[in-house]
Amino acid sequence: MSQYFKKALPIIALALTAPLMGCGGSIPPPGTAAYQPVEYQLAAGDRLRITVFGEESLSREYTVSSAGDLSFPLLGDLPVAGKTVTQLQSDIASGLSQGYLNDPRVNAEVLNYRPFYILGEVTRAGEYPFSDDLTVQQAVALAGGYSYRANQNEVYIRRRGSDQEETYELSSQRRVFIAPGDTIRVGERYF
Repeated sequence: MSQYFKKALPIIALALTAPLMGCGGSIPPPGTAAYQPVEYQLAAGDRLRITVFGEESLSREYTVSSAGDLSFPLLGDLPVAGKTVTQLQSDIASGLSQGYLNDPRVNAEVLNYRPFYILGEVTRAGEYPFSDDLTVQQAVALAGGYSYRANQNEVYIRRRGSDQEETYELSSQRRVFIAPGDTIRVGERYF
């Protein structure tokens, strides 16, 4: 190796890595929440079918108001935003058992989930319907798959209500779950 090349090597290395040095500060911090399945929490706009067994007049479709309340006969406006379907069933059964019905049995199911959003290096970025136990890989499949430039080793997820993205590594051993309202960004690979 020539003397000239030995002296120039550090300068060449710096010139090649310098453009990447500024990228380190813009990478979102690692996240952990999406490695666990998410139990759906109710929010404004959710449409539900609630069945009170043996009580046809109470069994029908309901919509969560923009204030996060559910207007239920006999019980009035119930605050439901942030509660799970199981908690809602329990609240309605508890309320109805206080002087209205003996041993009420209540079933609730979500008819339409809030969507999630995917953008970046996928074939069809956009808004897609959420379903239970949805993973990043399934979300990418809904969006038509990765583009040829996609980094398939990690994604960036911004949870609904958060102003910061988090980085999640993708692997065959670890699934990354999506929640309603999440925004998934698939980045571009550099090499």
